[in-house]
Amino acid sequence: MKQSLQLRIGQSLTMTPQLQQAIKLLQLSTLDLQQEIQQALESNMMLEVDEDKVDEVQPEPKEDTTDQISSEGSQTDIPDELPVDSSWEDVFDSTLPPSNSGNDTEQADFESFSSKTETLHDHLLWQLEMEVISDRDQAIAVAIIDSIDDDGYLMSSVDDIFQSLTEQLDELELDEVMAVLHRIQNFDPIGVACADLGECLRLQLLSLPESTPFRKEAQEVTYYLDELVNHNRSRLERRLGMTEAQLNGAISLIRELDPKPGAILKNYDSDYIVPDVFVSKRHGEWVVELNPDIAPKLRVNPVYSNMIKRADNSQDNTFMKDHLQEARWFIKSLHSRNDTLLRVAKSIVERQTEFFEHGPIAMKPMVLRDIAEELELHESTVSRVTTQKYMHTPNGIIEFKYFFSSHVSTEAGGECSATAIKTLIKEFIASEKPVKPLSDSKLTDLLKEQGIKVARRTVAKYRESMSIPSSSQRKRVL
Repeated sequence: MKQSLQLRIGQSLTMTPQLQQAIKLLQLSTLDLQQEIQQALESNMMLEVDEDKVDEVQPEPKEDTTDQISSEGSQTDIPDELPVDSSWEDVFDSTLPPSNSGNDTEQADFESFSSKTETLHDHLLWQLEMEVISDRDQAIAVAIIDSIDDDGYLMSSVDDIFQSLTEQLDELELDEVMAVLHRIQNFDPIGVACADLGECLRLQLLSLPESTPFRKEAQEVTYYLDELVNHNRSRLERRLGMTEAQLNGAISLIRELDPKPGAILKNYDSDYIVPDVFVSKRHGEWVVELNPDIAPKLRVNPVYSNMIKRADNSQDNTFMKDHLQEARWFIKSLHSRNDTLLRVAKSIVERQTEFFEHGPIAMKPMVLRDIAEELELHESTVSRVTTQKYMHTPNGIIEFKYFFSSHVSTEAGGECSATAIKTLIKEFIASEKPVKPLSDSKLTDLLKEQGIKVARRTVAKYRESMSIPSSSQRKRVL
């Protein structure tokens, strides 16, 4: 074979370090973000906290002119280079809304969902509730999710899951289980419900744009991870027909992936909650603003940055240049995270205005896809933004996830959210006679009178999710 050199010109999209960092920061809770910022401050000499005290009056909130963000939360209008004396205020501007401490609005009971421990199992079941599937597929999906460990991998083989389901589902086919499994594998975080590391990595690679450099080569390498672990690179090159550059590019891309996609939700306990955004009503309109106290004000250290000699390639100067670029990336990634967070929060509030006016009974059905399509984001991005993120409202601190719920059809042809139905059920039970409590069948009839068509077993599921005992257990003679 004759060797030759070829020059090719083309365009491609790659997972830049800045984009990787933006995605990582996007999924962090407020407390985790503060720890990440502290680690960045300790490891990067160019980053520092801006402790200058400004006594001027805070400016009025600016009109929202947010530009579009790519499917993974990167912002295209942020300049590649920031001035060396850039501060937090240069890349983001927000004001703290007035305190609502004097609000006499009746406080809603949000404790059940504002401080609950979030596990991977809970996170996957929550996404499952957003899906429109049959009861049969629901049973299969629950069995699969129950078989996923904390790292995101299947603890049982697909055949074992299939065999366990044949006892409760008539004429079950293996293809049915596989179809539901593939559906769950597209849940957030990408890469869950896989049998091994290779499959997990391939799923994550498939979620990247097709134009990502070395994406195809990286997929091929995932079938030979044992060779990779044993450092048999020359053998891999021959077997896969790759050049050294192609193999190195594929390995670099694989290193950017997460071998334990479920671990990010492991042992998360929100004992102490800091709201990410504030929601308040001003001049008859609901206003959403970021909490300026969730992170310290950061800037590039002007003293160190001015010491950099532009044309000097010495080791010390190169070291300082790298830290300067990393500091700029970090500030820009924080901006990207906050910008995406604010856009999603505003979209939620705009869609759920009736909830803020009248409470949970007015909650509208809403799924991740609704927000994703409106903001031109990927559903997994919206899932990241709504996980472990909270908004401070006149009715208390509420997790973003609370606003998402499946829907039930009404007799008028409309839709009613599961949250609103749960609220109605709770009200019916609160006003029942203790000596003759309402059965699930009676609750179904009462909902039907409200124009809501819902099965008795669904009412029972909603009642149990609110930890409300059955009618026989609620009955009181005295």
